[in-house]
Amino acid sequence: MTYKEARVYLDDMSKYGSVLGLDTIRGLLRELGNPQESLRFIHIAGTNGKGSVLAYTSSILSEAGYRTGRYVSPTVISYLERIQVDGMWISEEMFAQMTSQVRDAIARLEEAKEPLPTVFEAETAIAFLYFKETHCDFVVLEAGLGGALDATNIIENTVCAVFSPISRDHLGVIGNTLEEIGENKAGIIKPGCAVISSGQSPSITEILKTHASQNGCPFIQADPGQIKIHREDYRGMELSYKGYRHLKTSLPGRYQTDNLCTALEVVHWLQGNGYPVSEESVRTGTARAFWPGRFTCIGESPVFILDGAHNEAAALKLRETVETYFPGRKLIFIMGVFRDKEYDKIAKIMCPLASSVYTVELPDKKRGLPARELAETVKKYCPGTVASSDGNNSILQAVTQALSEAEDEDIILAFGSLSYLKQTEEAYTRLRQAKETATHLRQRERAGVLHAGSASTSEK
Repeated sequence: MTYKEARVYLDDMSKYGSVLGLDTIRGLLRELGNPQESLRFIHIAGTNGKGSVLAYTSSILSEAGYRTGRYVSPTVISYLERIQVDGMWISEEMFAQMTSQVRDAIARLEEAKEPLPTVFEAETAIAFLYFKETHCDFVVLEAGLGGALDATNIIENTVCAVFSPISRDHLGVIGNTLEEIGENKAGIIKPGCAVISSGQSPSITEILKTHASQNGCPFIQADPGQIKIHREDYRGMELSYKGYRHLKTSLPGRYQTDNLCTALEVVHWLQGNGYPVSEESVRTGTARAFWPGRFTCIGESPVFILDGAHNEAAALKLRETVETYFPGRKLIFIMGVFRDKEYDKIAKIMCPLASSVYTVELPDKKRGLPARELAETVKKYCPGTVASSDGNNSILQAVTQALSEAEDEDIILAFGSLSYLKQTEEAYTRLRQAKETATHLRQRERAGVLHAGSASTSEK
């Protein structure tokens, strides 16, 4: 099986949607020899910030000398980004090899007339095989949807169950209230593991504490009140938290302080429970942590930023960050969201800040909200809203329009679904390169004219 064949195979599986529950993946992993049983996990659930907590935690552990696997979704840069070891993506060859093993196991299940896995379950099994093959000391694992019935929750060897902020998302799928969502996510807590949480609402904190107590787990909660920010801007920040002094991070955004102190609590617990991590590893790992699409600056003059804020809680944090970093600056927004998100609430929070908003069509046409339909909502909060609805060129059109409007001192912010941020960066890079090429040609032409003029004068 080649990488291309592996992708086609998994794409075909994705047509059948997703089903919550552990029975099917349990059968698949049994066919594969239960690779997850030889691994130790740091399992992360939450609504916002899971990926950033994962990035900090895994970066620090890798710097400390632990071979550290990462399993994340969704991805921004590449499909292969979802499975990493020490920050290196799985290779196409290894991905094809692991997928081939999973395909053969699924064929055996089909022959035995057993339930067949979803594409996410197959991808999770591929990841477990790879992490076993590469002899990982830790796997930092991001839950997909919810917690209790998510495919990643098939694991038993959980060292830490970690919770980023939990808020209302996927309503009707994993719960209809904040408390029901919290109960679902608390399902990743395993007997005897450490339970480590970001700051939460009182009801969620109580739910997590109850589950920790029932499973004989210590409960540790990060305390954002002990964060001291020494310096910050859209390029990063320097801060202290408890005994960790003057740490530098290139991940900007006010919400990153919560994510970092949660990761530091994970590291602190590991340090005290048989897993040495030096101060230098903490310092270097924090500085080197990278997580694309989270207030990521891709250009200057004008500043161009990408952020995956796609729900109400994330939009509130994004607004706080924008108002902190760019007071008094002209703001131009690009916005694209899935239809099943609370896009009116997101628009109400963010769009009054903007002088103009360009709405886009997402690559995923089935889930995406059409640009014109989104524009009708956004216009209530920003009259200068334009639907960039040129079909497959919608994102390029929006980036072109935003750059045409912006002066060097203005700010362009593309936010909403993570699914279109890669195309946004590609469009920006393409337009910038074209502009630089045109500028270079004009300079050469001008130099040629001046040279010709000088030659003519000397001939006289």
